[in-house]
Amino acid sequence: MNKRVTHPLLIALGAAAGAAAALWLGPDAGGDAEGEREPLYWVAPMDSSYRRDEPGKSPMGMDLVPVYAEDAEPESPGTVRISPDVINNLGVRTGRVERGDFSTDIRTVGYVRYDEDRLSHVHARVEGWIERLHVQAEGDPVTAGEPLYEIYSPTLVNAQEELLLAMGRRNERLVTAAEARLAALRVPEATVRALKKDRRVRQTVTVRAPQSGVVTDLAIREGMYVTPALTMLAIGALDEVWVIGEVFERDAALVAAGDPVTMTLDYLPGREWTGRIDYVYPEIDPETRTARVRMRVANPDRALKPDMLAEIEIAAGRREDVLTIPREALIRTGGKPRVVLALGDGRFKSIEVEAGRVGDERAVILAGLKAGERVVTSAQFLIDSESSKTSDFERLHHGDKAMEDTGGTHEGHATGDGGDDDNAHAGHGG
Repeated sequence: MNKRVTHPLLIALGAAAGAAAALWLGPDAGGDAEGEREPLYWVAPMDSSYRRDEPGKSPMGMDLVPVYAEDAEPESPGTVRISPDVINNLGVRTGRVERGDFSTDIRTVGYVRYDEDRLSHVHARVEGWIERLHVQAEGDPVTAGEPLYEIYSPTLVNAQEELLLAMGRRNERLVTAAEARLAALRVPEATVRALKKDRRVRQTVTVRAPQSGVVTDLAIREGMYVTPALTMLAIGALDEVWVIGEVFERDAALVAAGDPVTMTLDYLPGREWTGRIDYVYPEIDPETRTARVRMRVANPDRALKPDMLAEIEIAAGRREDVLTIPREALIRTGGKPRVVLALGDGRFKSIEVEAGRVGDERAVILAGLKAGERVVTSAQFLIDSESSKTSDFERLHHGDKAMEDTGGTHEGHATGDGGDDDNAHAGHGG
């Protein structure tokens, strides 16, 4: 048979077979075999108000997303629907709204000081001259009872002579009065006993250290004339020191006695001291606008020296059973604070909240959210800008209104058991 005749014949037979199949299967066979749904319209991934009747590009350069009849349910005002691939491209992540304890970590500087409860100032009780000085410089260590200086004073000489005169007359009342005067002038008991024993007047009296420690504020030298008004020297103990911290005025109300404190020093890396706030001073420094706090620190090896600069961290403002969110989820620009709530199924909405204290990692939410819900922690500013165009911002308690707007339970949208910073599309169900 000629090849030119064969091809037209085959074409005719194929057309006839197709017509017969169409009559046999019915008029809807072609549509079912095709299996395609007809989109109602196309929208921009980041702006559901941008609609077109055919595929194309959004003003941001993204491919328009088809919307089908079953997906076109009414949305709450301000709700943004984002496709899973756009969520991945934007790196949208969410964190959980949790209930628990919260404290604010206050980092500031502190200064090592002598323990003022154990800081002794030495004054002369009489006028006189320093005949001999047993301590030579500030920082010299001394122990309790060790000689500090020897003083010559006419007053002390007269007081000794009065005691000897009373003893010579055998008048007990005068003896008692003379001994009381010597004690008031801080003449050591050992000197008084020696005087009564050998009945010899001492021209100089030795003054001894009232406690152990190191000499500070040494203001005398041998041969100096001193009066009771002069602070001759001071003795400070170093086995325990004070650390005075400065807290900014805005944080002063958070700090209280008993708050835990951690202290470090730059020149001793790897070493850490812990303690608690012992006292909060009642005044604010008018120049630095800071409040002072005090902690006591044990210093057995004397590694902490007065006037050292330390870094301290105070766990202040501790509150129990409060609602918190990841700090990065809180948007505090352009008016009232707000967050982007992850409603599930690729839907997000920007809502206003009432925020409390903000810590390094978490922020307290006083109203507007419920435990278990999820908020956006990454790319939230972009979603917030789209949601804010149509969001009503009418309520802080969004649970009941969200059910009315979406026709379902709000708790069902805040799904996912992951921790903070889970991918937002993990709760989409595909």
